[in-house]
Amino acid sequence: MNTQITTFLLIACYGPLLAGLARQWATDSDMSHGFLVLPVVAFVVWQRRAELAAIQPRTNWWGFAIAAWGAVQMLLGTLAAQVFLARTAFLVSVIGAVLFLGGARALKALAFPMLLLLFLFPIPATIYAQVTLPLQMFASATAEVVLNSIGIPVLRDGNILELPHERLSVVEACSGIRSLLSLSFLSLIYAYFFDKRVGMRWVLLAATIPIAIAANAARVTLTGILGEYRAGLAHGAFHLFEGWVLFGVALVLMVTVHQCISGQQSS
Repeated sequence: MNTQITTFLLIACYGPLLAGLARQWATDSDMSHGFLVLPVVAFVVWQRRAELAAIQPRTNWWGFAIAAWGAVQMLLGTLAAQVFLARTAFLVSVIGAVLFLGGARALKALAFPMLLLLFLFPIPATIYAQVTLPLQMFASATAEVVLNSIGIPVLRDGNILELPHERLSVVEACSGIRSLLSLSFLSLIYAYFFDKRVGMRWVLLAATIPIAIAANAARVTLTGILGEYRAGLAHGAFHLFEGWVLFGVALVLMVTVHQCISGQQSS
């Protein structure tokens, strides 16, 4: 009964906030993976139902304090127009509720799905701006080097690539942050289902960073090559399809990294 009441209170308090998040997942391509997070978290929790049932619930009042702080954080974040602060208050309150109702053992058992809940929230705007610009510059600089090396002359001005028959602008949407976030989420899920070692989750999460950055640089380079021979291929549906293909390649590389590490450790 306490669990049902707590769930109702969380939904009542954070329902409008979660609805706003869902709208952003639907309109912000960088956050489209958000729709996968809650179903995956629910499935992971369901898989651990026997472990959770075996835990003797112990009321922990520190959990109540944490949940209460989450409510205060949401209020302060809303009043100060700090969207990230207000939204992450939901996770703070969920952690507090689990600790309050089930105790430290229950919270430990649910630590991994709690980690996955971080992917519900967009990166704060200030951090986003600091991350995307270096990624844009790296992708455009890499494309410049590769295109020049294969005989396609390029004049680069920041994130603008001037080709003989095409002008490419590596905008924020092409920074690679979208594939980096999605690939990071999938790396944790992949490691959870296909490797029992907790440390492997962190290894694959770290590996996704260079893989996602390299895949995005390859996408910009390929766009330049295709656009030079046929301008229409650098835009529209084909450009979108190209992104999906290279994201698939990045997934394959991530799996390959896992297999290589596992092979070395077993030999």
